[in-house]
Amino acid sequence: MGRGKIEIKRIENSTNRQVTYSKRRGGIMKKAKEITVLCDAQVSLVIFSSTGKMSEYCSPSTELVKILDRYHKNAGVQKLWDAKHEHLSNELERIKKENDSMQIKLRHLKGEDINSLQPKELIPVEEALENGLACVRSRQMQYLKRLKKNERSLEEDNRRLSYILHQQQLAMDVNVREMEHGYHQREREYHPQMPFAFRVQPIQPNLHQNK
Repeated sequence: MGRGKIEIKRIENSTNRQVTYSKRRGGIMKKAKEITVLCDAQVSLVIFSSTGKMSEYCSPSTELVKILDRYHKNAGVQKLWDAKHEHLSNELERIKKENDSMQIKLRHLKGEDINSLQPKELIPVEEALENGLACVRSRQMQYLKRLKKNERSLEEDNRRLSYILHQQQLAMDVNVREMEHGYHQREREYHPQMPFAFRVQPIQPNLHQNK
């Protein structure tokens, strides 16, 4: 029993569509490799899935760029990268002109090369300088405010540390006084209990002789 024919149309079920894509892609890649080996042909194959994932194959004896070169020569079409290079060249020229214009404006802002400017051309330069000066002053004010805020924070920290140090000093003084008071108290309690012994030394040696 042979396989039934499949109607060639878009598969609506996304899962079936992905399974079919994977199988057909593998088959095409296999055929490309086979024709490369069997027929000594140069083959290049590029496939993009519906999700944008790329799969490619190129004969080991060549490169994709070389095959595209041969295609352009045989088909008589303009090289794709020539158009890309032209676009990049135009973009580079535009950026260069823009850079030159910015360099001229920068010299004018520095007060250079302004003798050739007309009065109307000096107005934008003056406005730019005033705007720049306003931004600089605003930045300076922000910096000064931050410095004052940091200064107040340091002063508060200093007061707090001074208070803590003062409290610790008071506590140490109290402890020292208590230790001194306890020492004197023990000293007073100790002296009355000390025994006093008196030994009479003989003054006249003859007292012993008479005995």
